[in-house]
Amino acid sequence: MTSETGATVATTLDLPPELAVAALPEDDRVWVPQAPDVWFRPLLFNTVTGQWCNLLRVTASGIVSRHRHPGAVFGYVVKGKWHYHEHPWTAEAGHFVYEPPGEIHTLAVPDDCDEMVTFFNISGAMIYLDEQGRHIGYEDVFTKIRMCREHYAEVGLGADFVRQFIR
Repeated sequence: MTSETGATVATTLDLPPELAVAALPEDDRVWVPQAPDVWFRPLLFNTVTGQWCNLLRVTASGIVSRHRHPGAVFGYVVKGKWHYHEHPWTAEAGHFVYEPPGEIHTLAVPDDCDEMVTFFNISGAMIYLDEQGRHIGYEDVFTKIRMCREHYAEVGLGADFVRQFIR
């Protein structure tokens, strides 16, 4: 398209395409192992802002992790329930959860829950802590992508399978 002055005007922005995927995949190989009895299903990896969205799936009761985030976290419980040892509430199916930046919390699935699935929207990182609050590891958008590449190559989907989630 040309403007009144004769200059070329872009009619579309050079934006990454939209993304629409079934959140709960038909192929179980899409779930990436994170720890014993813990998997995540990637939905979006934003490498510009450091954001990622995924489903977290836990199939055993007990502590999943003690951690904190430098940015806000938003969650929606799809199935089951979980809680933080540091708070009196339990997040159950249908509940929305907001986690403020910087708070330390210990995610646990109660004994009466066989499976928990929660959607999380995370910006920044997950910083894993030991009982004394010392840093023992982290995950960010790039470590999550690496985990996906390795898993998808191993299960026959191909390392590049993860590219569909990267924006």
